[in-house]
Amino acid sequence: MMGAFLAVVRRDIALSLGSGGGAGLGVVFFLSVITVVPFAVGPDLVLLARIGPAILWIGALLASLIGLERLFAADAEDGSLDALSLSAMPLELTAAAKGLAHWIATGLPLVVAAPALALMLNLEPAAIGAVVATLLVGTPAVTFLGLVGAAFAGAFRRGGLLIAVLVIPLTIPVLIFAVAATTSAVTGPVPFGTPFRVLMGLALFAVVLGPVAAAAALRAARG
Repeated sequence: MMGAFLAVVRRDIALSLGSGGGAGLGVVFFLSVITVVPFAVGPDLVLLARIGPAILWIGALLASLIGLERLFAADAEDGSLDALSLSAMPLELTAAAKGLAHWIATGLPLVVAAPALALMLNLEPAAIGAVVATLLVGTPAVTFLGLVGAAFAGAFRRGGLLIAVLVIPLTIPVLIFAVAATTSAVTGPVPFGTPFRVLMGLALFAVVLGPVAAAAALRAARG
């Protein structure tokens, strides 16, 4: 079972990176958001430092959604999803493997790129460390919540729009507690650990229930 799980992970990573919708496109989109916002806000470095964590998180959230619309749709089109459904591995584990592969190919590069992009927003070292920590915990939550939208997108047209409508409202609590944790690390008065533990709980909730909900959506769409 573990061998089959890892095989799906490796296959999806290779497909994601090979199709041009993985690390490169996500990081370029992330960079575009971070570059454009200061032009709209203006040259106020104090203001940029104050809103910088929110800007980074909004950019990372939107970049994490790139490629999700094809996560199940491509397999449904070429028949791979039917083969995966008939395999010995439960569909929930298949969904979890595809979510993990998507996070490795798209979410993890965003975490790696965040410190360099944070310097463009005049963030202090403490804020940069907090942003990286929250992204490392929070981006998997975004990806695994996105599995539900990706499963529905596999059955309907205009998958990208459907994912945005379904997933973005679900990720609002992740965004709130991630930015709150970063703000607490810099200004307080709430300790960093309080909102960060809530963020970890949300991530655990998404990682556990996201594949289950995605598998149920796939079965309903195919049934």
